[in-house]
Amino acid sequence: MKKVGFFAALTGVLFGANIAADAATYPVYTGYQGTNATGNVVMLPTAGGVVMPTTNPNVATPTRITGSLPRVGSNSNQTTTVAGRQYYQPADFDRLADSGLYVGLSVGYSASISGGMIADYMNEDGGQFVPGAFQEASFNTDTVIPLQLSVGASINNDLRVDFGYLRYSGLAYPSMVQSADGIGGYVDATVDGGAITSNATMLNLYYNIDAYTGYLAGGMLRPYVGVGVGIALNTIADYVVYDGTFYSEMEPSVAGPGDITGISDVYAYHNGGTTEQLAFMFEGGLTTELDGGIKIDFFVRYSNLGKVKTSGSIVLSQTQWLGDGAGGEYPNPYDSVYHYTNWYESGRLSTIDLGLRLRLQF
Repeated sequence: MKKVGFFAALTGVLFGANIAADAATYPVYTGYQGTNATGNVVMLPTAGGVVMPTTNPNVATPTRITGSLPRVGSNSNQTTTVAGRQYYQPADFDRLADSGLYVGLSVGYSASISGGMIADYMNEDGGQFVPGAFQEASFNTDTVIPLQLSVGASINNDLRVDFGYLRYSGLAYPSMVQSADGIGGYVDATVDGGAITSNATMLNLYYNIDAYTGYLAGGMLRPYVGVGVGIALNTIADYVVYDGTFYSEMEPSVAGPGDITGISDVYAYHNGGTTEQLAFMFEGGLTTELDGGIKIDFFVRYSNLGKVKTSGSIVLSQTQWLGDGAGGEYPNPYDSVYHYTNWYESGRLSTIDLGLRLRLQF
């Protein structure tokens, strides 16, 4: 009996221990959801050793999305930004990224041109007898289409630098100016000639500001700003100013024979000139891309080209009227000619341009 009792007790202990071990290894509870604290599916082993997932009936079944992936950092309703930058799929972002060397050609339209010519000699003794722009005369402009050729490279995805050659033409000395009459007033004087050109070479730096604004038009446009500084060679061609006013110096009735009673038909031949000036520009625009790696910049640019200045040489020709001693006067058969040196006319030139630039990247 003791042996039977002992074996019965041993069997009970072993059987109970096996049940306890099974219960410790495979705890199964009524209502178990099969997920951990973070909501992830828990993989539970089965008696056969096959790992099977259990599903939480309270977790919604995810929807399968087909088609192109959404932009990185965005959901269906909003775009997430980091430090103000919108992030896009690599294909979209790289499409507008600046990389490598490039050459560019731009054409523009000068929507606004400011500045004009004035006589620097207006306070010189006898300066009033030399017709010119004693009052500032705005430049006469035909259609001005500035052209620019540039060669540059990107420093990184946000910065690029280039050397640009910029040419302006279609400018001229005004066709009508106001010249001093010598008694505090002004008279009209006509101008012939005086074409103006400006050739500027600048070092330009451009910065993409999408870090602050994001891409525009659904990622099609990338905004940028630029600044440049360099040297402008401003040239004005020779021109002549004609003043047809009659200036009386003495009444013929009191003039003796050969006395100068007046002057008329004053021609002032101004020698043009070329001057080197400090030039600078500010630019803002939007970049997009065509097929073949060609980028297009739509821009607005302010250019300050410095002064346009003559050579300072003026040859003056005028008709003198002489008294005949009998109360009358007559024109001298020979014109009087005077030569003035270091008498300049000058004026500053600046423009606001609207333009388009094509850039081919290598």
